[in-house]
Amino acid sequence: MIFYITISYILGSIPFGLILSKIFSKSDPRKHGSKNIGATNITRLNGWKLGFSTLLLDCLKSFIPVKLCFLYEEKYILLIIIFVFIGHIFPLWLKFKGGKGIAVMIGILFGISYIYAFIFIFTWILIALIYKYSSLSAIISCTTIVIVIFLNEDKSLTLTILILNLIILIKHMPNIKRLIDKTEPKISFKK
Repeated sequence: MIFYITISYILGSIPFGLILSKIFSKSDPRKHGSKNIGATNITRLNGWKLGFSTLLLDCLKSFIPVKLCFLYEEKYILLIIIFVFIGHIFPLWLKFKGGKGIAVMIGILFGISYIYAFIFIFTWILIALIYKYSSLSAIISCTTIVIVIFLNEDKSLTLTILILNLIILIKHMPNIKRLIDKTEPKISFKK
């Protein structure tokens, strides 16, 4: 069990946004834009290619351990989900200052059920196209998926996803304040 927890945390804590930015743009996203290492800030700073690469790699780092756990050691699934997520949000290598958890949540959802992941992504895209706010899209997608999982899964998985989504909500508090103040940057689909 300790092995699975450790591996999940280490995988979750790989800061792909920072790594890709340092390699391809020679910049540190923690010093620019929203100062976050996640896909949205990487996209704003470096364009869609690096942003999408960050999104994909952050999804994969959570999808792989969750899917493997479902296939081989399902009894540890909740621990794997929690620790891969915690690794991303609180990475040891970055003084416990990681991403906001959206891409990792998508990877977790793909590991649990492709349907859940597609519902999350569809909701995110729909809200992003209508309102053009990544943060609002994330918050509404998280709320939607908690309800969907509550209606279809057992209490332990529902509670786990609910707690992770509450952490995502807390990480988005500055965004929520900016949304209320009407100062939150909109998504540009041009770059």
